[in-house]
Amino acid sequence: MTQTNTARALEPRWQPLCHLTDLVPQSGVVALYEGEQVALFYLPETEQKVFAVGNRDPKSGANVIGRGIVGQLGQDLVIASPLYKQHFRLADGGCLEYPEQALPTWAVRLNGERVEIA
Repeated sequence: MTQTNTARALEPRWQPLCHLTDLVPQSGVVALYEGEQVALFYLPETEQKVFAVGNRDPKSGANVIGRGIVGQLGQDLVIASPLYKQHFRLADGGCLEYPEQALPTWAVRLNGERVEIA
């Protein structure tokens, strides 16, 4: 594999997921991506703007993360699970209270008025 092909293979494959108007500022919206529920959080005042984490709460097994409360603990932007109130970092899905718990995360971006995921 040439260096150009290697670099191309490492680039994320961006796919449209929804429209910016589908998102609600400071809140979660759930979308289906490759058969998995993804909770999208639109934080327009942050540098990244949109975050994508798994919607399934690892403690309860319920698909509720998209209904959680967005907040900040220290330097971390977090989502609080609506059931057991544990906090997950939006940047990497790690749980602050229970390090053995984590949410999957996806690369997500705004491309004009489209939300794209990789």
